[in-house]
Amino acid sequence: MNSIITPELVSLDEIRPSDKREVIVSLASRVQQAGRTTAADSLVADAWAREEKSATGMPGGVAIPHCRTSAVHEATLAFARLNEPVDFGAKDGPADLVFFIAAPDGADKAHLKILAALARSLVRKDFVAALREAADEQQVVDLVTEAVAPAVAELEGTAASRPADAAPAASAAPAAPAPGTRRLVAVTACPTGIAHTYMAADAIKQAAEEKGVEIHVETQGSAGATALPADVVSAADAVIFAVDVDVRDKARFAGKPVIHVPVKRGIDEPHALVDRALAAVDDPNAPRVSAEESGEESHAGPDESFGKKTQRVLMTGVSYMIPFVAAGGLLIALGFLLGGYDITEVADDVALGNTLFNLPDGGLLTYLGAVAFTIGATSMGFLVPALAGYIAYGMADRPGIAPGFTAGMVAVTMDAGFIGGIVGGILAGAVAAGFRRLEVPRWLAGLMPVVIIPLIATAVSSGLMFLLLGGPIAQLTTALESWLSGMTGTAAVVLGIVLGLMMCIDLGGPINKVAYSFAVAGLAAGSITDNPGPLMIMAAVMAAGMVPPLGMALATFLDRSLFTVAERENGKTAVLLGAAFISEGAIPFAAADPLRVLPSAMAGGALTGALTMAMGVTSQAPHGGAFVFFAIDSFVLFTLAVLAGSVVTALVVIALKRWTRSTPPAVPAAAQPAAATA
Repeated sequence: MNSIITPELVSLDEIRPSDKREVIVSLASRVQQAGRTTAADSLVADAWAREEKSATGMPGGVAIPHCRTSAVHEATLAFARLNEPVDFGAKDGPADLVFFIAAPDGADKAHLKILAALARSLVRKDFVAALREAADEQQVVDLVTEAVAPAVAELEGTAASRPADAAPAASAAPAAPAPGTRRLVAVTACPTGIAHTYMAADAIKQAAEEKGVEIHVETQGSAGATALPADVVSAADAVIFAVDVDVRDKARFAGKPVIHVPVKRGIDEPHALVDRALAAVDDPNAPRVSAEESGEESHAGPDESFGKKTQRVLMTGVSYMIPFVAAGGLLIALGFLLGGYDITEVADDVALGNTLFNLPDGGLLTYLGAVAFTIGATSMGFLVPALAGYIAYGMADRPGIAPGFTAGMVAVTMDAGFIGGIVGGILAGAVAAGFRRLEVPRWLAGLMPVVIIPLIATAVSSGLMFLLLGGPIAQLTTALESWLSGMTGTAAVVLGIVLGLMMCIDLGGPINKVAYSFAVAGLAAGSITDNPGPLMIMAAVMAAGMVPPLGMALATFLDRSLFTVAERENGKTAVLLGAAFISEGAIPFAAADPLRVLPSAMAGGALTGALTMAMGVTSQAPHGGAFVFFAIDSFVLFTLAVLAGSVVTALVVIALKRWTRSTPPAVPAAAQPAAATA
């Protein structure tokens, strides 16, 4: 098995960085110089994307930036002992020891187990002290090799004992505890599953053992997960979830008092978590894992901000709604393609009154078109109820689904549209979530999620829609639809510019999602003949979203010298991604050079949005780009608008890279020895 670290990957007292990104750039340069990657810029982008999700600073002056990435083909570890500490987000101060872990996208479990063993070692004070005192690069390599030796020995089938402070496998048989000893179980997991998962597990385990508490930890990491034995879970007095992702099979812990925190809290505050878990055992009001939870629900914790929670629940509703819209919109478009645009007038009669053996006057195509249109319209009819139902689900889990769907259907009945669906879903979710927090007798607890909460939440939310809110919202919806259907000239162009800018400003981020959600939510109300406004908005949003990857791809073809080898390769991939309306295809370019790429993409997106609105292009499909050409009216004009925006994006980014760059383009810091940054 190849070594994950070599002396070439070690930097001792050479780097004097100004911030943590510069540290990551310098270590990525080391990885490239050691021949472990030819795409240091992509490596930096992937590591920085992971860093932005949650800080990687650890207690004790250690940082572990890491990522899974296609930029490396073997598990790689680079190390820097910094001249001056840098803030990586740890509560106890900046870090002077930095491990940069890069795992291949398709990393096998062998390499991942070795990386996990290293992460566990970073909570050992003697290991960290030895790194600070290392005299040369080879000594660091030897220390790391020794730390991961038990994992290597286990994988190679040789006898090797696990270090005394390493966490036991989740399935290890529990030792008989002393009478009266509290029992805890914990689950740790992070999005990458390489470092934080295992460090949190060991930190929590050590804290519990210091307090004389029996604990068993399940690590749900990239190297795999072994579920805690059922008898261990059953005997536990409380559970700690230190996770940034969903807990697999959460229903195992139903009824247990639970402490739910981000995974980094497990590393930073393990003693406090154990104390909180012990306190929860004797607290009748402590949160508990509900019987209906299965691990599929949102992983929001108690520290989630109001803004984040609002965004999360709305995006939950939109994400579950989109499949209904995608299937329905494409089937309606297919119905028009087969049966013509007058199929709307006869679809129900033809689909219900005929069969393949009793075709209508228009023949087979008319019949198939009517069937496709009817199925599509039925699917689109679930748009608002699904939106409301899953907004409520995002707020209250399963007990919110039925009240949310009902409130959404009430919104449809009252012509309150998607705005009514959002309001109804929030009402249903709020009521259901409120009742979930009530303490009830044990005999009543089983009825709460399946009978009582759905009943009360449905009555309250739908009742408020009928009695107070539905009418005003319906009037607002009617006014909005009238404005959209009458939108022409300058107003339409301005809206197209705004939507184009929103689609390109963060390439799939929150602002992009707001614009896309706005377009999708109004799609059901659109009609080519009677109300084309929403369909024009959908076309503008989809066309503008195609521009960033296509524009960057074109730029790499027009002036290859301005881009790195990796960017030129990304440009080839971006052609297909852009054609399929996947704006994220431009993210590798934006991550490496955001101040030039994002303004360029926004310029092209604004032009494309304006052109599609000005030319009256419509789209009945919410996604697919060029591959749903049959659902786009005036596809030639749509294509021209996309090409115009892509050309503008390419020309602007080329101009910015040529005229605002003080040095020739290169992989960030990769062309210079790491010591040059000292």
